[in-house]
Amino acid sequence: MKKKHYLLMAIIGVAFVAMASLSGFSQEDIAYVRDSAFGLRDRGPVAFVHDEHNEKAEIEDCNACHHVYEDGKLLEDETSEGMECSECHMTGGKTRMDLMRNYHLQCKGCHEDLGKGPVMCGECHK
Repeated sequence: MKKKHYLLMAIIGVAFVAMASLSGFSQEDIAYVRDSAFGLRDRGPVAFVHDEHNEKAEIEDCNACHHVYEDGKLLEDETSEGMECSECHMTGGKTRMDLMRNYHLQCKGCHEDLGKGPVMCGECHK
């Protein structure tokens, strides 16, 4: 009887460790690409592990994604981090379709240029 008890405890312990390792990343590590301008969509927001993605893609400059332009020129020392893309990309009569096009050009365009990363809808939108 004691052997079965120890075996059961060992199985529970192994299961606990296995489940803990599956989580892998904390919620804070995951970045969600979404914008309130879209409301409810057919496809969900894009979720990815921000730092791991940037390390694999060798992205060191936050402006590669979180860019700020003024009069058509990139402001090197400015970042749009923490802002929704629609705050800039839906000004001056631009529409949600323009915003969606910009999102896809930013992410998918980079993936295509580098020949790495997902480019099909369901590969990003889960």
